[in-house]
Amino acid sequence: MSIIAKRSATVLAYLLTITCLAAPDWVWAKDTLRVLTWQGYADHDVVSAFQQRFDVAIELTLVSSDDDLWQKIHSGSFDVFAVNTAELQRYIDHGLSRPITLANIPNQRQQLPRFQDLFAIPGLVLQNNVYAIPYTYSEMGLIYNRKLVKTVPQSMAAMWDEAYRGQVLAFNASNHNFSMVGLLKGLTNPFRMTDAELQEAARELVNLRRNVLTFYATAEEATRLFGKYDIALIFGNYGTQQLKALREKGADIGYVIPKEGALAWLDCWAITQNSQNAELAEKWINFTLEKAVSERLSTQHGLANTITAPTNSSSQNQPIIWLEPILNPLTRKALWDRIISGEAPEAF
Repeated sequence: MSIIAKRSATVLAYLLTITCLAAPDWVWAKDTLRVLTWQGYADHDVVSAFQQRFDVAIELTLVSSDDDLWQKIHSGSFDVFAVNTAELQRYIDHGLSRPITLANIPNQRQQLPRFQDLFAIPGLVLQNNVYAIPYTYSEMGLIYNRKLVKTVPQSMAAMWDEAYRGQVLAFNASNHNFSMVGLLKGLTNPFRMTDAELQEAARELVNLRRNVLTFYATAEEATRLFGKYDIALIFGNYGTQQLKALREKGADIGYVIPKEGALAWLDCWAITQNSQNAELAEKWINFTLEKAVSERLSTQHGLANTITAPTNSSSQNQPIIWLEPILNPLTRKALWDRIISGEAPEAF
């Protein structure tokens, strides 16, 4: 190689090095989708398949309760999140979610008939704009340990039975617990409780603490605690997902829908108002509605999906109360924080 050629090669290498060092991050970085969701909704295999198909990266963050979801949406930056229909209205009202372009979700047409008519599902549509797409659902029944509970419980009131002192797992969330007490008390609408009704429910929940070993956050945590301690009853916030997890661990359990009815949730995908890539978020939603992806919810986690009908449902012919937006959610949260902090019943 001549001296001139060597010098030219050296200069070219130098220029390429400077160009690489000076290039902005976006030249090299892949598009990133920031997903905020619940355990089991975005398994590693699902995330990996999406990343490979669309040549993108996913930042996955998990939540443990509706309160946790609300806090994370306010304090973090996300593109797409999973939220139940009862909570969705809060995000719409506070300008935290944006409409979805339904034409970009062609797999929505493959959903079961009850989920295809989005206008018929309360809370999904506002002023002809679709804000969320159904993904999975379950009722929240009562799980009981057949070794410790000899008579099948008929009501959530069993959790207050003194025979189960220190043997109850309750769920750590403000909204469902107050609504559950409202159901027990026979309120017409447990989601629209007055301040006086909330105060009375708070006293009941304080009394429940005597029986509660702890307030769990995730299905995995409840399964671990069941295996470690003598647990008689579990408020099944994750429904059939918890049943599958517990039975796979060899737990001898039963599951009932209480006579007063069970709360039931319908979780959906929604897009944040500050999403940096709404189009990619819609691709994620459409991807999760592919038959193979949605069916993982059932085969891997015991959850119902919106594509294939459940073969056998524990909620069949049982009273189910779909979650609705709650009145004064901040009041419930403030009361709940006081309850789990240990305040006495007379403080309410």
